[in-house]
Amino acid sequence: MENNNPPASAEVPTRFNIYILLVPLAFVIGLLVGYTVWGRNPPSETTTAQPQAVAQTQPTAQATEQIKRYPVPVDDDPAFGPENAPITIIEFSDYQCPYCKRWFDDVYAKLKEAYPDQVRFVFRDFPLTSIHPEAQPAAEAANCANEQGVYWEYHDKLFGGGEELGQAAYEKYAGQLSLDMTRFKQCLAERRYQKEVEADLDYAANLGINSTPTFFINGIPVIGAQPFEVFQYVIDKELAGELPK
Repeated sequence: MENNNPPASAEVPTRFNIYILLVPLAFVIGLLVGYTVWGRNPPSETTTAQPQAVAQTQPTAQATEQIKRYPVPVDDDPAFGPENAPITIIEFSDYQCPYCKRWFDDVYAKLKEAYPDQVRFVFRDFPLTSIHPEAQPAAEAANCANEQGVYWEYHDKLFGGGEELGQAAYEKYAGQLSLDMTRFKQCLAERRYQKEVEADLDYAANLGINSTPTFFINGIPVIGAQPFEVFQYVIDKELAGELPK
């Protein structure tokens, strides 16, 4: 998981304090959360931390009742999966973040295979520009690919294509996906989606997010590149109606 300073204009709401978000969730999904995220470190600090191990203890009924949900909107961001799926996973992510790539490599395909009809995935950009100079350009390139209907294929290339992120990689992936290259290059040159990406970033920072990847499963926050079993636990409990609304 990687942390970044919110923009100077962003204020982290106190209602998204680390103790409100992580402690109830940690009990519910049995996490040993050994890192800090929202609101605990001063906004001026930037740290990088790695998710810790998953505990084997089962949550108590009282801890389950403490789950909090947050009304994070899908907005107009790229999504796939049935529109009426019972589970919506909203990911705030950065294409240059190594922990985001780890989650993509280790968890993403497993979730798609395990829940083909039950989960709708939504990707919202949160480029950590202070430490990842290609995060913003990569996000803009993905949105340019979205113009031609291949957002998710391009998303997969950015995380799993094996090329170092940069202009050459963005054009190579576009070519591999048979995009109209003139149209794609013009979109990149105009920075047509700069404001779109920055709007996601501003929203997330004002929400209190400063780490990637951050997920909301039907509004329930999961922080960091947690393993498949963590997502499976929350999804299965949610599908069974065993988590408070």
